[in-house]
Amino acid sequence: MAKKKPGIIQEFKTFILRGNVMDLAVGVIIGAAFQAIVNSLVNDVIMPCVGAIFGGADFSDWFVVLKMPAALPEGVTAAQVQTSLAAAKEAGATVFAYGSFITAILNFLILAIIIFLMVKGINRLTTVGKKKEEEAPAAPTTKICPFCKSEIAIEATRCPHCTSAQPEEEAAE
Repeated sequence: MAKKKPGIIQEFKTFILRGNVMDLAVGVIIGAAFQAIVNSLVNDVIMPCVGAIFGGADFSDWFVVLKMPAALPEGVTAAQVQTSLAAAKEAGATVFAYGSFITAILNFLILAIIIFLMVKGINRLTTVGKKKEEEAPAAPTTKICPFCKSEIAIEATRCPHCTSAQPEEEAAE
């Protein structure tokens, strides 16, 4: 009698419960929460400083109108469409919002730098633990034959090269 293959539900359950899938899920969730922190850092701390350097303008409000709409909504002037991103979007103008793009690039760079520093710190911590383990020298596994000067196993009682009987090692006191 042939062995029955596991069903799709059982295969999916096995896949989901694998450790690396769960680690990935946790990483994605923590990454999303971390992204909110970085967005706040960029939008609330860094971009106001950059805006102050560039004349007090809101950096994310930088844009170029590519195409004006055929008809402007009532109460909206062409000057407002040219000077306000919100007014341009409300009027239905086609805009190139390069300030938002620059903000997204800064978000990415800051996130990459923070992740790099975190990984570097974690690697440093793991190498500190490895250095402590490596400090103890390994016991020697070979010795030199006093007659022919060949390298032989430390447990050897005769040299395999010159067949000389090896002298007994004195026990360390």
